[in-house]
Amino acid sequence: MTGNQQSLALLLFGVFVAATLGITTWAGRRRHGSPEEFYAGGRLFSPMENGFAIAGDYMSAASFLGVSGLIALFGYDGVLYCVGFFVAWLVVLLLVAELVRNCGRFTLADVLAARMRERPVRIAAGISSVTVCVLYLIAQMVGAGSLVALLLGETGTHARTWTVIGVGTLMVVFVALGGMRATTWIQIVKAALLMGGAVALTVLVLIRFHGDVDALLSSAARHSGHGSDFLAPGLKYGGDWTARLDFVSLGLALVLGTAGLPHILSRFYTVPTARAARRSVIWSIGLIGGFYLMTIVLGFGAAAVLGTDAVRSSNAAGNTAVPLLALDLGGGAGSTGGTVLFAVVAAIAFATILAVVAGITLASSASVAHDLYASFSRRKDRTPRSEVAVARLAAVGIGAVAIGLGLLAQDLNVAFLVGLAFAAAASANLPVLLYSLFWRRFTTRGAVWSVYGGLVPAVVLVVLSPVVSGSPGAIFPGLDFQLFPLENPGLVSVPLGFLAGWLGTVTSRTTADTAGHAAKHAETEVRALTGAGAA
Repeated sequence: MTGNQQSLALLLFGVFVAATLGITTWAGRRRHGSPEEFYAGGRLFSPMENGFAIAGDYMSAASFLGVSGLIALFGYDGVLYCVGFFVAWLVVLLLVAELVRNCGRFTLADVLAARMRERPVRIAAGISSVTVCVLYLIAQMVGAGSLVALLLGETGTHARTWTVIGVGTLMVVFVALGGMRATTWIQIVKAALLMGGAVALTVLVLIRFHGDVDALLSSAARHSGHGSDFLAPGLKYGGDWTARLDFVSLGLALVLGTAGLPHILSRFYTVPTARAARRSVIWSIGLIGGFYLMTIVLGFGAAAVLGTDAVRSSNAAGNTAVPLLALDLGGGAGSTGGTVLFAVVAAIAFATILAVVAGITLASSASVAHDLYASFSRRKDRTPRSEVAVARLAAVGIGAVAIGLGLLAQDLNVAFLVGLAFAAAASANLPVLLYSLFWRRFTTRGAVWSVYGGLVPAVVLVVLSPVVSGSPGAIFPGLDFQLFPLENPGLVSVPLGFLAGWLGTVTSRTTADTAGHAAKHAETEVRALTGAGAA
């Protein structure tokens, strides 16, 4: 990158960081120290505002950088990520959004505790939520490192390391000082910027090919080095049976995982009513659907304009395809247009990372304080202010863990890393959530077994997979303790989560038809469907 590109991009980075710090300061002055203000922003956001914030929370570095890069490298098989991410919202809209808003206050555990014994389900749900959030944070850290390494022209790990540390520090500041109000407005601004940048790049790609999509796809196939295979299924997931099962596993995780993501579930509590939560999801579906359509164009555009080899040579995982595409569309290296467009896109991508990590960190710190701290501390020692103080301290600890793990996974594709987080969410959180909302016989033992029965296999299988060891692209390429052949554990861990919940319920000593249990289920059902008694 030229000095002008670096300077302009760094200037835009600085402007966005200054703006977000300003939002955080403004929100921090308005806080009252109550959990409702810190976790849910006072429940004062409109459906449109929350819809933009949900989109901002969901359209992460994995989408903007990782998915486009996978399409540029693997063509049709990369598009599967777009399909999975988008279809998942139908599950959220139909099964989760309104019911979760009615049954809970701040976290997933609130929904479970409405009809189960509180302490065991809060501990289980809290551990699961923090694990999923940390996995998701690693992807954002890796995206930040790849982006700034490209910007500064660094081939080593020095720039990436300091970028990951810087992003982690900023996310802690956003959450600790501003809470949900600041996080939401940062996400709204980021969503608007990201949609604007994606529209501009999509238009420029289509102009380059005179609006002819066939010409775009043909050029992408020609410059990919794979010919017509680039536009057909199987380039990444069509090899042996292991690759095909990996594709099924990934699809299962993507479609089911969104409804179990803690930072997405927490967004439904920032609106005043369940109807507003449902309308928020409708807004977000429109924004996210349009964005993923544009992501497909950008991925194939990167392959057509740059060539797959150029994308891979810049970053082996494809994470820098979109910034490089922007540079070429603006006029190429050294041109004023290329400099400006590259800098704008890099700044938008950086804004995307900052906004998403703030939302995830807030959700995980809420689980630590509202679920784990509340379960282990004595009731007389626990006050609303002490709970918020613990949440702020938790943000620091979670940020440190995410920084450390992000440095280990610097060479993995960010969309792939997010797929692992989705698998953990689909395995541990979704089964217990659906059982709690829809199964009358479900018991506390079933809830605890469901969470651990999905979470532990998901994490263990990832550790024993080619992602961690036994392959050239692994986190520890020099070691080999690989026992599980698939890269994504969803195909095994998701059914195990549902099975464990069923097994725990049918073997529970608590009979499901006792008066107390039946009354709690009836109360939860009425509350979920009508909103009566909702916070």
